[in-house]
Amino acid sequence: MTTSMQRRDFLKYASAGGTAAGLAGLPLFADLPAVSAQETKLNKKMVQLRPEIEPLVRLIETTPRNELLEKVAAKIRKGTSYQEVLAALFLASVRNVEPRPAVGFKFHAVLVVNSAHIASLASPESDRWLPIFWTLDYFKGRQLEEERKTGWKLPPVKADRLPKPHKAKEELISALNRWDEQAADAAAAAFVRAAGANEVFELLFRFAARDFRSIGHKAIFASNAYRTLGVIGWEHAEPIVRSLVYAMLNRRGDQNPAKADLEADRPYRRNQELAKKIRSDWRNGKLDEAVTRDMIAVLRQASPSDATEHAVKVLNKGVAAQSIWDACFLAAGELLMRQPAIVPLHALTTANAINYAYRTAADDENRKLLLLQNCAFLTMFRKAAEGRGRLRAAKLDDVQPVKVGTDAVPEILADISGNKTRAAGKVRQYLQSGGNANALIDGARRMIFHKTNDAHAYKFSSAVLEDYYHISPKFRNTFLATSVFNLAGSGGKENPIVERTKAAFGKA
Repeated sequence: MTTSMQRRDFLKYASAGGTAAGLAGLPLFADLPAVSAQETKLNKKMVQLRPEIEPLVRLIETTPRNELLEKVAAKIRKGTSYQEVLAALFLASVRNVEPRPAVGFKFHAVLVVNSAHIASLASPESDRWLPIFWTLDYFKGRQLEEERKTGWKLPPVKADRLPKPHKAKEELISALNRWDEQAADAAAAAFVRAAGANEVFELLFRFAARDFRSIGHKAIFASNAYRTLGVIGWEHAEPIVRSLVYAMLNRRGDQNPAKADLEADRPYRRNQELAKKIRSDWRNGKLDEAVTRDMIAVLRQASPSDATEHAVKVLNKGVAAQSIWDACFLAAGELLMRQPAIVPLHALTTANAINYAYRTAADDENRKLLLLQNCAFLTMFRKAAEGRGRLRAAKLDDVQPVKVGTDAVPEILADISGNKTRAAGKVRQYLQSGGNANALIDGARRMIFHKTNDAHAYKFSSAVLEDYYHISPKFRNTFLATSVFNLAGSGGKENPIVERTKAAFGKA
């Protein structure tokens, strides 16, 4: 595949980091190739974007689905960068797809962008554009769905409602606590204009993880938004943060959570107080394998309050928070084994998002609260899964090593399509006998590009294959074995977007 971008430039400008230094170091956008007048014509009821990116966003918005990949490939061959394409795709998605009636479903056009970017970073050169072009096509499908059903567009902010810059943060907190959408929208815009990425998202991470509505998608959006802005530049933050705040205030029915005692909100209210009981030197704890296993047992059957109280108890005994995170990831993987379906899948992607927020947050109280919220959420995911069907009587230790041949990775990928339990056993054996985890992860990721047409497959694979490295070495192999229950195998037909993307870049 030939493009104007060299590998080292791609990795330099497509870094997944989100630090202030990373944001400051991004280059300014180059001039984009000329576009037609129709592409630049903008509905006044639609939020306007920065002039240097607006033409490319309009190209993505207005080009018919069956022509989009070819037109974007032509732009890339003329010099449009990966960073510009990623920015335009994310901005087109937040401007055209509403996070209602739930932060999920069609809104995966937004949620999947960072997952595609992570997959792209980890890809061999020949596959690098496949995740991004798949996401471009996926966005067009969701855009058409939105146009057909509601016609929604992210509107311009109401300038007359903007608070003074020095009051913006205070107003946003107040509006979020009141669940006041209009006030929160204006305050979010003002806050973004007055503050930097870290200050803004320190606050948003906390509120995105405060309630269990939309099975974790609010936290997923928050972490993904921060990470993507770290690549495309903070100058694009305002519409993205406004969309995020609108998503965070999503609720069902007319009942205002600020004036009610609803199940989705109870853990947060309790955990705010519980976090204060954690010892001041909680970051100095020691890893304890026995505590991790005990915490997994607790998460199998505990209530949200029981789980968080247990977590506080072990933290106060001097155990490292990492031992609890290990339990959270493994318990989520076990839940997926017990019910390979949509709810357990989100237990893993939500744990990934909250863990990212936890690792990124600077405020000590926020970090403690995020850890407790994730423990509570896992018990709520278990209950939600039980409401959708029977959970198998399976445990992590039930995955026993299964003999694997010399060509192990292809063999495992084939078994994922035919017998996931056997594939899990072969993963255990392969890794236990010194197999290369990176080779297996790379192979599994390529199957997503080539064999799936599902946003959840991208979200899940990017999360679990990343989290392999966020788990203590003792438990990594077990965790990776559980991932096969939702990974794509080598069976099945090639995704048609693959050939379309290759053809688009192959044109003279």
